[in-house]
Formats: sequence, C-alpha cells, structure tokens
Amino acid sequence: MSEPSTDPDRFAPNDSRRVDRAALDAVASRYRRAERLVGWTLALLVAGAFLAAVAALSFWPGVAVAVVLLVVLRLPVYRRRGSVRLRTDAPPETVVREFASATPPVLAFQWAVADEVRTDGPVDDTTASDADGGAGASGASATYALSYLFGLKTAEIDLSVGVTEGDAFADDDATDGGGSGTERPRAATVEIEGTADGRPWGSYVVTVREAADGGSVVDVELRPTRRFDIRRIPQGWVADRYYADALAAQGYEVIERTTSLTR
Repeated sequence: MSEPSTDPDRFAPNDSRRVDRAALDAVASRYRRAERLVGWTLALLVAGAFLAAVAALSFWPGVAVAVVLLVVLRLPVYRRRGSVRLRTDAPPETVVREFASATPPVLAFQWAVADEVRTDGPVDDTTASDADGGAGASGASATYALSYLFGLKTAEIDLSVGVTEGDAFADDDATDGGGSGTERPRAATVEIEGTADGRPWGSYVVTVREAADGGSVVDVELRPTRRFDIRRIPQGWVADRYYADALAAQGYEVIERTTSLTR
C-alpha cells in the first residue's frame, strides 16, 4: 500500500468530522511502517527456512519446506471477534453521522492509508423533526482502493453502512412541569459491512447512546464473518498497538476493549 496522503481535500466528504488530521496521518504512517516491517520479517523467515533446509538437506527438499510454509501461512484458520466501548464529548447525532459516513472511525487504518476513497452512494445527513423523536443519518456506500508491493498489486474494499434508530425518550433537563420535553433518540445502531472480491471482509455493529453526564457512549461489536490466515496474526498485533491512538485523533477515548480468536 502506498503512504497515506496528506492532501487536505482527500477526505472532503467528511470535513465536518472532529478529526485531528495531522495526528491521524502520523498514527497511520507509524502503523504502515510497522505493518511492512512485520510483512518483510515473515518473508525473511520463510527465506531463512528455505536456505536452512537446502544447507541441511538439498535444493528440492528446501523448496518443499518453503512451499509448505507458504501454504500454511495462507490457510484461513481463524476468525476474529471483539468488542470495544468508546467515550466522546460529541452528542449522539454527531457520532451517528461519523460512523454512518464513508469513513467510519473504526476503519481508520483502511481509509487513512487508501490510495482513493470513492463514495458510491449518497452520504446524506438527515435530521428528523422533534415530533419524530430526534435526529438520524442515512447510510453510506463507499469503495477503498489500496495498493501494495510497491503498487504491483491492488485491492478494493466495498463498504455499506445502514442506520437504525431506537425508541425515543424525553430529556429530563428539558421537560416542563407537565412532563413534556425535547425528544432524543434512546440509541441508534449503525451496521457496517465490508466485502473484498465479493467475499466478507468485515462486519461491525455500532450502538450509540447519550451518556448520563453528556456526550456519547459508543459500543462497537466486531462480528466474526471472515476467516484470516496465520500471517495476519502479527498484523493484528500491529493494529492493536495503534488502535487507541487512531481513535483518539478522531475524538474518541477507548474505555475498554476485548478481542479473541475463534475457529
């Protein structure tokens, strides 16, 4: 993949988002350097195993060892599931718009390093009337174009986002003596689905609700829809290392997070 762009117009569809662009670009650059280091380390390990087998046995047994290692590293053997709770000072309406955009905060390591982010469908923010119980946001549809191996290979991730709002409740601080008040959504659910080459790439369910002391609480669930090969495990460790920093650059604090691997 290429280095992340610093073109200020690159994320024009989401200029309203609360993103510290310089900090996010710095985190994305560190992430890409670490990811490349992990990739080259795995390649060197395979090459070292091949040379060791050739020295200990002969050329063709060495080739067989290298082929077996490559096959094993590419076997899709596990799924990843997880959950994270985020806290932000922004109101729920703003958070829903951000997660329902073409560049959701939890996918920063994809869109921040992409060569191009194409919006394939409308990314319209809509506000319902107070009588309807609050504000909402329509979903987005986008494609991330990425390149790697010095541009020799390319890949695309197709993203679709949908929003479902929950029941509304009265804001106690805004009620009058008769109990009437400003209606606000109790919770909104944003579903993020990604595919690559027509196959599942990632699936997230994001629940946004207003915090008791103001701001918003965001619960993100990663659903295990995709199988990963063994070589992705170190890359996952790299992403975990910079995950909180990437979200902090977008105005979110990680309160708690759990991840696990399943078959």
